[in-house]
Amino acid sequence: MIDSNKKLKKLTMRAIQIVLLITVVLFNTALTFAQGKSVKTKKHDTKRSSLGLSHFEVIPITNAKMERNYELYIKLPKNYSKTTDVTYPVIYFTDASWHLEILSASTEYMLEDIILVGISWQKDINKDLKEEIGEHVSRFRDYSMQKSTKPEIQTKYQLGQANTHLDFIRDEVITYVERNYRADSRSRTYFGYSLGGEFGAYTLLTQPDTFTNYILGSPSIQNEVPYLSSLNAKLDSITSDADKSLHANVFLSYGNQESKMVEPMEEFFRVLKGRRDRGLSLQKKLIEGNHQTAFPMTAVQSIAWLSTTINHDTIGVKDLSFFDIPQTNNAFISTEPEDRKDGISVGKITDNGGNTKMIRELAEEIANKKHDYYDSFLIYHKDQLVFESYYSRGRMNLPHPQASATKAYTSLALGRAIQMGYLTMADLEKPLVDFLKELDSTKFVEGAELITLHKALTMSTGIRISEEQWEAFRKNPNQIQGQQQIQAILEHSAPITPATQEFKYGTGPDLVMQVIEVVVPGSAEDFIKTELLDKLGITNYTWKTSPSGLPEAGWRTSFTSRDMVKWGKLTKNKGKWNGEQLISEAFIDKAISRILLTGDDDVYGGGKDVSKQGYGYYWWSADLKVGDATYFCRSAQGGGGQYIILIDELDLMVVVTAHDNENKTLQIIAERILPAFL
Repeated sequence: MIDSNKKLKKLTMRAIQIVLLITVVLFNTALTFAQGKSVKTKKHDTKRSSLGLSHFEVIPITNAKMERNYELYIKLPKNYSKTTDVTYPVIYFTDASWHLEILSASTEYMLEDIILVGISWQKDINKDLKEEIGEHVSRFRDYSMQKSTKPEIQTKYQLGQANTHLDFIRDEVITYVERNYRADSRSRTYFGYSLGGEFGAYTLLTQPDTFTNYILGSPSIQNEVPYLSSLNAKLDSITSDADKSLHANVFLSYGNQESKMVEPMEEFFRVLKGRRDRGLSLQKKLIEGNHQTAFPMTAVQSIAWLSTTINHDTIGVKDLSFFDIPQTNNAFISTEPEDRKDGISVGKITDNGGNTKMIRELAEEIANKKHDYYDSFLIYHKDQLVFESYYSRGRMNLPHPQASATKAYTSLALGRAIQMGYLTMADLEKPLVDFLKELDSTKFVEGAELITLHKALTMSTGIRISEEQWEAFRKNPNQIQGQQQIQAILEHSAPITPATQEFKYGTGPDLVMQVIEVVVPGSAEDFIKTELLDKLGITNYTWKTSPSGLPEAGWRTSFTSRDMVKWGKLTKNKGKWNGEQLISEAFIDKAISRILLTGDDDVYGGGKDVSKQGYGYYWWSADLKVGDATYFCRSAQGGGGQYIILIDELDLMVVVTAHDNENKTLQIIAERILPAFL
């Protein structure tokens, strides 16, 4: 595996070479593109010399059903002959003669280990038609979805045979490639531009499992969106998947000077986005240029995008957020994690008696979606990261949205303030309003003084505000700036009494962040960065700002899975990091203890072996049953499926990320993870 810095330098040099490549291709682009949905005649010089394909194998292939002859232009990775047990992703592309050079160059610089398969136009086409239109004439027939309404056009070109050509690609082309080359059937990509993009759109909505990834550049769909919409409506009835989900990564693009493309592309994008399929990832790009000049950059940018579906990091692709990242074609599963010099020691599952086979079997099941959708699964055992895996949108270096796991980080930030002497453990029992000097207590509801930091940290504030009032706050953000946020809450809550101060998931984290803001020097944002994140070596993250102007306290942070391991390691080690006591040990003990029981009626991620759900200072707890034994676990949890799970008795930590998951993660830990370390 290439070191990240070396890989970045390599990609930078390749990016420079790609710029030079684009310059050359742009100069010649107009010579090759007479593309579009409308049929235009252009006489070509048929006496020119043939193109030499020194890096490609040229394979004749026949559409047996239609008795039409084509050629495949196949380029193999440089190391293909040196390996015998490696399978490779494949990019299939139509209009092969037009596209093979730039796709070859782009993949050479961004995706070396890939097979290219170009599909030619029909070679034995009618000579008169070929002489009149050009050697590309069969593309009008093969790539178009519908027949022409003009009889003279239809008779001449036989439009609307995309279905026949798709059968040929599925039954003949893909079958041939996967029988004769070490092609990975789980990672097939289609690249099509213009009319080839239309063919890709048709394939996506009729036989989506043909390819895993679809690159549709400036597809000729100006008048085809209603037809595509009808195909979309029919798709659910033919989808074999139980959840009726369309599983594909789709890259859509068009040129910013293609004014006629704006409306149909936006409409087509809405059709796909409206499916709301968990298995569908969409990326829409506006490319500089018109229909001809946008092509080279479409190729380059789409290959960069494609690299993120095959690689397990996002180096070299900086503009993709977590929700823009396409889903990985193949899971990354490592039972011997790489030492990335990030402050996390690594080892093997077997180093301290773990069962590699049991963990790998679970990982393969997750990869095959047998346990719903996960983005990562990491295991840290006896001070070593011994297992690391990424699925779906999970990537090694891509920060993952944390949702309510953020609350646990807010708790630790308060613990850091206590360790540095800005607060004491005794202050946890003081009225919270005593710390906020800008408030007007004369306007508070009855019982506001009953709210302590301890109550805020255990979600037992007693604050009760209607959803209508919260909506009013959102519509008038000026009244919740700074400490006015707490003023507004304490003015509009129902009266607070000892009876109302029972556990109720909701208000609390914002109160704690307000206290951090007033007691630490500088701002809470700077304090968290300097005194926690910098010390942990966490640099690749987001921590968004709330409407109050303070850092979010309950959600809207993002951290990599390995950085979540750091948060867990800090907590597991009673607040120590590299020998320094960052968090008050007394605070840590309190935070991860089972201060109160929340009941077993609705245990997030639970199951038959999970019980006695409890709560500390934004950390959850539960008992996990394995046979006749019970193991106490504490966890940071975020909606959608983020976890940092600590099982002290086994010196074990499990980090999990997911983003759209009705999960049973704690049950999986009890059933499948714990037995592997007993």
